[in-house]
Amino acid sequence: MSYFPAFLNLEDKRVLLVGGGEIAHTKLVHLLDFTSEISIIAQELSEKTKALAKERNLSVMQRAYSRGDITNFDIVIVAVDDISLQVKIFEESKQYNCLCSCVDSSKQSDFIFGSYIKKDDLTIAVSTSGASPALAKEIKKYLLNLIPDDIGAFLQEMKSLRETLPKGKDRMKMFKKRAEDYIKRWSN
Repeated sequence: MSYFPAFLNLEDKRVLLVGGGEIAHTKLVHLLDFTSEISIIAQELSEKTKALAKERNLSVMQRAYSRGDITNFDIVIVAVDDISLQVKIFEESKQYNCLCSCVDSSKQSDFIFGSYIKKDDLTIAVSTSGASPALAKEIKKYLLNLIPDDIGAFLQEMKSLRETLPKGKDRMKMFKKRAEDYIKRWSN
């Protein structure tokens, strides 16, 4: 099954991360690129996860997951080795209408974490629908080398123009031309 590519606005969403090991730390780092409304429940936390949670002032509950812990969350990421706990949390998430992703368990996931590039306002996601995360990471590395360092400044300029110029066909043509010229300059 292929996953639908979507970019979610996490601004007002509460995220729960269940787990505190190395995989949970990786997911936490990725999530922090987009939100700081993250709570963590884990019996044990890696030193890196503890330090990052403290640095970013995240809510940490150092204990086992209990039924009902996801009640007030919009998104839950389950990064534990216990498959039966993954299944229980996924099934419970359906009662609360929250999106759930269980690491390395596509059957118990509403979404997966693709490999992505984030440079200022540019975000590029790459997914192989779980077939080969290693290939997705290699494609990410390849694309990262293509993106110019000034992409952030270009996007800020375009954003400013979008906010000030009146809508219409002329504006669309101008944006298309600017984007084409930018790509040509970067690919030469």
